Amino acid sequence: MNLQEFLEKSGEEESLLSVVATLAKGIKLISHNIHDCHQGEAGRGENVCGDTQMTLDIVANQLLEKELKENKYVHSYASEEEEIEVELNPEGKYCIAFDPLDGSSLINTNLAIGSIFGVYEGKDFVGQKGDNQLFSAYAVYGPRTTFAITFGKGVYIFSLNTIGDFVLTHDNPRVAEVSKIFSPGNLRAVTENPNYLKLVNEWMMDAKTLRYSGGMVPDVNQIFCKGSGIFSYPSHTKYPSGKLRLLYECAPFAFLMEAAGGSALDEKGKRILDIEVIDLHQRSSLFIGSKNEVEKSVEYLKS
Repeated sequence: MNLQEFLEKSGEEESLLSVVATLAKGIKLISHNIHDCHQGEAGRGENVCGDTQMTLDIVANQLLEKELKENKYVHSYASEEEEIEVELNPEGKYCIAFDPLDGSSLINTNLAIGSIFGVYEGKDFVGQKGDNQLFSAYAVYGPRTTFAITFGKGVYIFSLNTIGDFVLTHDNPRVAEVSKIFSPGNLRAVTENPNYLKLVNEWMMDAKTLRYSGGMVPDVNQIFCKGSGIFSYPSHTKYPSGKLRLLYECAPFAFLMEAAGGSALDEKGKRILDIEVIDLHQRSSLFIGSKNEVEKSVEYLKS
C-alpha cells in the first residue's frame, strides 16, 4: 500500500490529509537535495536556537516553506530555523511546527539525518500542548528515505521507492515496555550528574546493547523499527532545562511514541505531551521509548 492509498482509507479530514501530502512532497524534495547540495556550513553563524547552520538547513527550510505556502489549509509555521512564527495563508486552519533538518552536524560524516513535524489546529502555538497535535511525523534520510506518521492511533512507516512513491513498510509497529537497547544522549552530563552516571552504568552492567548515532531522528526511529529501546537526553549546566526543543522535537516524537505504546517524559517525570508551549524555542529534557525503561530512568534522575 502506498501513502496515497493509506490516506484515502484513513477517514481523516480532507484538509488534514492535504497537509500530510504536502509534507510528503517536501520530504521528497529534501531527500533529492541532500544528494546534490553543498554540504558545508552556510556562513551565517548560528540559528536562533544556537546551532551552527549548514547549507542544507537553510535549503530544507526554504523547500518546506514554499510547499506549505501553496497549501491553502496551512495558516502558519514555526521552524527551528526561524525566530518567529511565519504566516502563510490568513484563512488557513492549521499551524505546523518543524525541524527541517535535524542532526545536520552529521551531514559531513554521511550519517543519517531527518526532519520532524507536528501539526496543530489553530493559528498560534503558544498555549498549545503536544496532546493537541492532530498529526506528527518524521523523515529519515539514510540508506533509504522513510516517512513515519501518526494521527494519534498507531504509527505507520513508509519507504520512498525508486519511482518516487512512499510504500508502507512498517504497519503499526508496537514498542515493548522493556528493552535491551539504549541510546544515551548528552553523555557529558555524567560529569555533573552522578545519577545519570549510575543509570548509564546500570544499562551497561545489565548487558544492554548500545545503539547511538548522535542523531535524535535515527536513534528514536530504531525504537519503532526494532520494537523497543530508550533514548535519553538529560539537562546539564549549559542547558538547565534540557537542550532539545519542545515544539520541534520532543512533542512530535512523544505523540508518535505514545501512539505506538511507548512513553515520553522529561527528567522530572512530567509527560512531554502535557507541557504547555510558552515560547516557540523552549527546551526540554527527554526520556523516550519503552515505557518501563523510561519510568525507571526518570526515577534514577529524581533519586
